[in-house]
Amino acid sequence: MAMSSFLMVVLLLGLGGYAAAEVEADARSSRSTYIVHMAKSEMPASFEHHTHWYDASLKSASHSAEMLYTYTNAIHGFSTQLTPEEAEMLKFQPGVLFVLPELKYELHTTRTPEFLGLDKNNELFPESVSASDVIVGVLDTGVWPESKSFDDAGLGPVPASWKGTCEVGTSFNSSACNRKLIGARYFAKGYEATLGPIDTSKESRSPRDDDGHGTHTASTAAGSVVAGASLFGYAPGSARGMATRARIAAYKVCWIGGCFSSDILMAIDQAIDDNVNVLSMSLGGGMSDYFRDSVAIGAFSAMEKGILISCSAGNAGPSAYSLSNSAPWITTVGAGTLDRDFPAYLSLGNGKNISGVSLYRGNSEATALEMTPFIYAGNASNSTSGNLCMMGSLIPEKVKGKIVMCDRGVNSRVQKGTVVKAAGGVGMVLSNTAANGEELVADAHLLPATAVGQKNGDVVRSYLFSDPNPTAVILFEGTKVGIKPSPVVAAFSSRGPNAITPDILKPDIVAPGVNILAGWSGAVGPTGLAVDSRRVAFNIISGTSMSCPHVSGLAALLKGAHPEWSPAAIRSALMTTAYIAYKDGQKLQDVATGKPSTPFDHGAGHVDPVSALNPGLVYDLTVEDYLNFLCALNYTESEITSLAKRKFTCDESKSYSVRDLNYPSFAVNLVSGSSSSSTVLKYSRTLTNVGPAGTYKATATMDDPSVKVSVEPESLSFAGANEKKSYTVTFAVTGSSSLSSFGRLEWSDGKHIVGSPIAISGS
Repeated sequence: MAMSSFLMVVLLLGLGGYAAAEVEADARSSRSTYIVHMAKSEMPASFEHHTHWYDASLKSASHSAEMLYTYTNAIHGFSTQLTPEEAEMLKFQPGVLFVLPELKYELHTTRTPEFLGLDKNNELFPESVSASDVIVGVLDTGVWPESKSFDDAGLGPVPASWKGTCEVGTSFNSSACNRKLIGARYFAKGYEATLGPIDTSKESRSPRDDDGHGTHTASTAAGSVVAGASLFGYAPGSARGMATRARIAAYKVCWIGGCFSSDILMAIDQAIDDNVNVLSMSLGGGMSDYFRDSVAIGAFSAMEKGILISCSAGNAGPSAYSLSNSAPWITTVGAGTLDRDFPAYLSLGNGKNISGVSLYRGNSEATALEMTPFIYAGNASNSTSGNLCMMGSLIPEKVKGKIVMCDRGVNSRVQKGTVVKAAGGVGMVLSNTAANGEELVADAHLLPATAVGQKNGDVVRSYLFSDPNPTAVILFEGTKVGIKPSPVVAAFSSRGPNAITPDILKPDIVAPGVNILAGWSGAVGPTGLAVDSRRVAFNIISGTSMSCPHVSGLAALLKGAHPEWSPAAIRSALMTTAYIAYKDGQKLQDVATGKPSTPFDHGAGHVDPVSALNPGLVYDLTVEDYLNFLCALNYTESEITSLAKRKFTCDESKSYSVRDLNYPSFAVNLVSGSSSSSTVLKYSRTLTNVGPAGTYKATATMDDPSVKVSVEPESLSFAGANEKKSYTVTFAVTGSSSLSSFGRLEWSDGKHIVGSPIAISGS
């Protein structure tokens, strides 16, 4: 991926701001950006406008500080740069709820429509006016408007509901937008406050995408159909987004130095004002309480306005508790593979053939079929980490004219190839280690190269250490489809349980996220490396950054087909119709273990948009339901106000339970320290009929006989559309096992299956 694929959260310390007296300059040199949450309802009557009140509150703590942004929709409040002392002083001003340090977020970096069944079932999704009225907002690195994926041929006028604009900036003017790319904005005040002015020789101070990531995610969600797309001939065919008739609005919030929460919040604030229907955010920033997480806060406000928010789960798998974006009002998306591969075999001098993958496409001389001397990087370096092929670590005399085997880890996969090439190597074999197991991700390397799994890597290493004159050749096989099993959950895809709220199962769903072909920026090569002078219209990359916009686009499709559905209803339809087994009945696999994946890996399962169009029943949620959820978390009035932007008092006479949030999945979290040999927990749910009249019967299954599940009532009859019926599930767990167990609850009328995953985790 062009930017770091690992999520991290960093408290950012800003450097001095403005020219002033020496004393002021010293004070400003220690300033950081803070986001200030205000209780707007407490504004004194003496102020005509809330911005005047915000400014007065700020000046009471700092005479020289200025507001970076004023927020109206995502939160009530503003962002500014303060010293720690000024921030502490501001906390005690009337009406100030929280003064939170800015956080830095990171990006989670064409066969998909066919794989999801959209090519054969396109007629099921109505080519209605409403389908082209849906607007997908993408918060990312911007957009490359010249990409054919944003061709507006065949689209009608821009929806009347649209209130956004096409902002002018470096190499970007208002004519860059059209009837497909209807809006583009950029947000850099937070970034510049911390890291200084944008260097326009390196990146555009405009919505223009110099990275590729934003163009890729936007075109995946809602790109137009482009015939004859490929990357160097790999993955040939028509490239198309999930919702080809939806409109795209690009919000650039990510820069070379990262994605800053003050900018992200302002982009969400503006997107709400602009009237988007879906927000797609392939970024994350660690794990913190919802009232401290800018993405969660902004997403809550968007949800209140009827906007579905789709976010990537993160690329920190396969470790448990590794996912971000876990708020229940966010649709959290993990990554799976497609049934397509790019085989590149390594033929060893001892006659063994090793399977790998690659997107290398060079001249015929470079890939000539002849055996070449082969060496392990660790034996061609004086560095203790020479096996990793870090910059400057290889000895040219030992590498020249040879294929070099490098181990995966620390630096980027494609950079290792440039290190080998710079030292005179003619090819590379990239071997997974235990951290990546058998997961293979294809890359458009700058020299002949193939990536192999851990087991094959061990075989190759053994050959290199035992043969006095090892040789090898790499054979590139192009594109193969029909790979089985597929999908499998990607090893990098972040996993549950949910570290913030264990009683809410996350991720929600998985979607294609490995080796995805989509549009690319013309400003950067397919590897994203400065030395890569190649330019491509489409690129193949991997990450939950890629799976997130698949779900964003599918949500747009469902919104077009069912304009009256809420964000929760759309997510429910995607979750309850997701599949957890292959056509042969075998369970979905996890590439990290080679065993069946669990709801902590795949959530409700792999998305199936054709079934989601007609789910039968949905689990709907209102803003009030989410506020009750916050009460169940024992949030204070100030913490709830920061999310809800209004005063909401929890009813002390009411018993709130996280288990009663009307979520389409069940996470049963067994509390440690219980002296009882058995635990009984009850969950209440309500189903809404969005199909024909019918009677649904419940079936519950568990993989652990010590867990008993009962449903009351066992059948629900619906006489008409939008009718609601409630039920209770009781989980009785015998013993105190610390192991997790899994199951499934299904409601069926014989035509529809409304499925919910069950995950029981011990302490």
